[in-house]
Amino acid sequence: MKDLRQAALDYHQFPTPGKISVELTTSAETSLDLSLAYSPGVAEPVRAIAENPDDVYKYTGKGNTVAVITNGTAILGLGNLGPMASKPVMEGKALLFKRFANINSFDIEVKHKSVEDFISTVANIADSFGGINLEDIKAPECFVIEKALKERCQIPVFHDDQHGTAIVTAAGMLNALDIQDKDIKNVNIVCLGAGAAAIACMELLIKCGAQREKIYMLDTKGVLHTRRDDLNEYKKLFANNTDKRTLEDAIEGADVFVGVSGPNILTAEHVKSMADKPVIFACSNPDPEIKPETAIAARDDLIIATGRSDYPNQVNNVLCFPFIFRGALDVRARTINDEMKIAAVHAIRTLAKEPVPEEVLSASGSKELTFGKQYIIPKPMDSRLCAKVAMAVAQAAVDSGVAALPMPDNYMQ
Repeated sequence: MKDLRQAALDYHQFPTPGKISVELTTSAETSLDLSLAYSPGVAEPVRAIAENPDDVYKYTGKGNTVAVITNGTAILGLGNLGPMASKPVMEGKALLFKRFANINSFDIEVKHKSVEDFISTVANIADSFGGINLEDIKAPECFVIEKALKERCQIPVFHDDQHGTAIVTAAGMLNALDIQDKDIKNVNIVCLGAGAAAIACMELLIKCGAQREKIYMLDTKGVLHTRRDDLNEYKKLFANNTDKRTLEDAIEGADVFVGVSGPNILTAEHVKSMADKPVIFACSNPDPEIKPETAIAARDDLIIATGRSDYPNQVNNVLCFPFIFRGALDVRARTINDEMKIAAVHAIRTLAKEPVPEEVLSASGSKELTFGKQYIIPKPMDSRLCAKVAMAVAQAAVDSGVAALPMPDNYMQ
């Protein structure tokens, strides 16, 4: 761990502090170049945009730029460490946008006194960008913030901790249930954790066919049930009319476990009490709710996924968020709606069933990848994700009426 810590610090410091920079996209070598880039030539696109505001997409980089915005109140699994401590994570997000989808990003860390203060700050700068990726904002404030910004902004606003996690989880879950010969409409689901990611995951699984009454969600006080009087409006959506109170109660006979909580909470005994052919998504990072080797030692008929890259079936948001924005930006969608999210789910899950090219095997360090218990979801380095997911998202935006542009000819070909 000491070596990893130093390697991470060196990575962020050398050869230049940080992970992103600004690059020029046009010539700036001559006096004529400078006169076109700035005064007096820049006046011409200014006049054009003043006359037709949509020309901002023609003459500036707005249409391929995303703002990655946070207040630092829920940084990874580290908690509320403030805006500046979140900057390495936001720069990392910007790196991923550029690396995987060739989208330019600016990281913005906001200090504020109230939720409304944060909302107003972001809304007031939103028109500078083609989209906004919210990140590392604690629940329940994140729900209020995203909802308000979606109402006030005419560009896509996407809280990746909620929806990115949910999309990748749903894609992997549907594939795992297929392999286990189970129908999502009939499975009993235990969700350990009741924050932003947990609620978003369960809501999207419901949109994919899961039954709300078959979901047992737990927070630090136990099962969310209808006789509790300490639940906020978001947790109340998952208050089950049940006598189950503990994880032990809920996990017995469950088909699915989804963990977005903390390390080493699910035990081998819990796993043994689940239904035949269970599916376990232990997504706490860096340490999952149960180690795969512990779960597999308890029983051999399960499928397990984690958030870690050193185990099979990594649930990683990078499988979706760059490509969702790529598709949304390319048809100038004004929002990212449920139709677009579900399109992303099916694009990701379908790709896992296709033959894996040699370059993907090489990039992921794998000798062989075939759809099955050890491969339910594509690898993050799979270059096919961009075209598959972006195309599905763009088409869903057009079909659902939230796109300002038609599907481009020969898109992603």
